[in-house]
Amino acid sequence: MEYPKISIVTPSLDQGEFIEETILSVLSQDYPCLEYLVMDGGSRDGTLKVLEKYSGRIKWISEPDKGQTNAINKGLRLTDGAIVGYLNADDALLPGSLWKVADVFVRHPGAMWAVGRCRIFDGKNNEIRKPITKYKNLLLKLGGFPLLVMTNYISQPSTFWRRDALETVGFLDESLNYVMDYDYWLKLYSQYSPIFIPDYLSSFKIHPLSKTTSTGHRNVF
Repeated sequence: MEYPKISIVTPSLDQGEFIEETILSVLSQDYPCLEYLVMDGGSRDGTLKVLEKYSGRIKWISEPDKGQTNAINKGLRLTDGAIVGYLNADDALLPGSLWKVADVFVRHPGAMWAVGRCRIFDGKNNEIRKPITKYKNLLLKLGGFPLLVMTNYISQPSTFWRRDALETVGFLDESLNYVMDYDYWLKLYSQYSPIFIPDYLSSFKIHPLSKTTSTGHRNVF
């Protein structure tokens, strides 16, 4: 079976505490058709030392950008995989995830995007917020665009889409700093129904410095 090339972009800025774990979670997939690009916004912590350590196995660029969404878009434009996705610098893929993603797209050639389950961890990799995970899993199983309009039940690090869809829908809205993923899922779903993968594909990390727990994030909502 010929597997599609998967391109993953990681936006990064001063995530030296977590980024090596993120990188290893991607490289340890041992997926043969992988393109992995880290777009660093000019980190001043230990991030660059980590990136240099893996220079022979990943691509990376460190330069000023206009924020996370801009970094993601810049990275997507530099990749050429048939399947794309992005993974933040404090999140991780779970073992075997890319193989499952590739298998779904191979078996469903008409599918334009796929969504899997996601676990929530704290900064020390303890699983937390299990009721929320169960709730989102239920909504994923029920699915449907009207439900997505009411609440975002799609986990970003467990979501992948075809480059054909990227070319049709376009890139993420760079005017959005917090809900660019939700906005993008709505745009995708308005044109294509996703394939649901009933497996945990990634882990989403919540820690004191993450955007999810920041005051700015609360104020926006």
